[in-house]
Amino acid sequence: MDMLWNGWGDPAKAAPLPETVTGLLRDLLGVKPRSTPALGLEDIRPPAPTAAPAALRALAAAVGDEHVRTDAESRVRHTRGKSTPDLLRLRAGDVTDVPQAVVLPADHDEVLAVLRACAAHGLAVVPFGGGTSVVGGLAPQRSAFVALDLRRMNGLLDLDPVSRTAVLQPGLRAPEAEALLAEHGFTLGHFPQSFEWATIGGFAAARSSGQASAGYGRFDEMVLGLTLATPEGTIETGRAPRSAAGPDLRQLILGSEGTFGVITSVTVRIRPLPEVRVYEGWRFGSFAEGAAALRRLAQDGPRPTVLRLSDETETLIGLAQPDAIGADLTQGGAGCLAITGYEGTAEDTAYRRERAAAVLTDCGGTLAGTEPGERWAHGRYSAPYLRDALLDVGAFAETLETAAFWSRVPELYTAVRTALTDTLTRAGTPPLVMCHISHVYENGASLYFTVVSAQGEDPVAHWTPAKHAANEAVLAAGGTISHHHGVGTDHRDWYVREAGPLGVSALRAVKRRLDPEGLLNPGVLLPTD
Repeated sequence: MDMLWNGWGDPAKAAPLPETVTGLLRDLLGVKPRSTPALGLEDIRPPAPTAAPAALRALAAAVGDEHVRTDAESRVRHTRGKSTPDLLRLRAGDVTDVPQAVVLPADHDEVLAVLRACAAHGLAVVPFGGGTSVVGGLAPQRSAFVALDLRRMNGLLDLDPVSRTAVLQPGLRAPEAEALLAEHGFTLGHFPQSFEWATIGGFAAARSSGQASAGYGRFDEMVLGLTLATPEGTIETGRAPRSAAGPDLRQLILGSEGTFGVITSVTVRIRPLPEVRVYEGWRFGSFAEGAAALRRLAQDGPRPTVLRLSDETETLIGLAQPDAIGADLTQGGAGCLAITGYEGTAEDTAYRRERAAAVLTDCGGTLAGTEPGERWAHGRYSAPYLRDALLDVGAFAETLETAAFWSRVPELYTAVRTALTDTLTRAGTPPLVMCHISHVYENGASLYFTVVSAQGEDPVAHWTPAKHAANEAVLAAGGTISHHHGVGTDHRDWYVREAGPLGVSALRAVKRRLDPEGLLNPGVLLPTD
């Protein structure tokens, strides 16, 4: 099944906002319904492909005629990603950067053949997994390009129960990967908000981080090996779990966002399926108090599998439990809600839960029981659907995330909130800005912001200055421009400043060696020459 063409996820799960929420948006933020009628997929008229017939024939020779698609619907469905500006432009009928064709290879050799054909005919290539990028990762700066859809490469190639490793193809969606691993008694343990639609290759290409990262780790920590197809040939990494044989080439590929090559297989660490999963809620008087408690668990243990904290605004609105939005706007209560989750054997889970409870209580927390935790777990993938429902009623809703060392987290939190609030208020659309700590480490944490405001006359132009102001605030406060969404085109100019001139020059040298014609996702991650 394909994702909703002009929104997120399964069309059957899209639901309108409750009237209580619509009324709140109208009264609090001045949100008004958009007057422009909604376009249907049949109303979208992309420009006809301009690729030379010889180029299309070469692609068909690589993957077969039936796996080269040039019809309007296939091309529209592969236009950009799922950021709010992406969707707003698509809903307005803007498909000026539609791909020339959608190409579906079946294996590594076919990917290599496609890359050779594109190099011969000057076509850029955008690797396409689940299409879930929210940072412009699927918006190349080249008009003539093909979308390389990896959905046919969706298998479990190998599983080693002794070493606890699995080799997965890049087009395998996360739920399918979990199902295949579960047949053998294992889990990957990677559950980002995009879980239902994102793919294994996308997780690696963007350095994804899942909601259970406190226990299972980030995706880049799970990756033991990678195979990369490039216009110049193949790179294979990962002969052993750890090595001192020079720099780790895995780290060069992880986070490269399709600009160095196409990931065609990923070897990952797997874990036994947990016997039990328990999620619960804790209340803290303030965000600062809750953050201090999370820091203590992250540094001194015991670390839960899931550990996150919503600030006062997010808790009050109820966004910590997305499926509860509008059910009772007063249920959030005062203070901040933290979610803790424990997965593993019954004995280990009980032990960690008891010890963590003692730490959280000592830090001023009050146990709210399992109901908030179970409700969060039930609605953990619902927020993107909520974003679409907000757009439908004329609200603007977008997210951004960053990370910093613990000592810089308070400054980072204040700086980004202030930048967003001040910029949007000056534009005449004062926002509601919410935040939560989404991932914790011994040395720091990630902050995830949600912004809701009226759309204004030109929603994309309305958002751009606020996004730029937030990016500036992130760098000024010592944060990283992205913790897990990636760089894409939205963060590229700030990533260049974060990496520094010499670092960027080194990456450009790698790209020139692996992709001499600059055909792979041009303008994403690195500026084009």
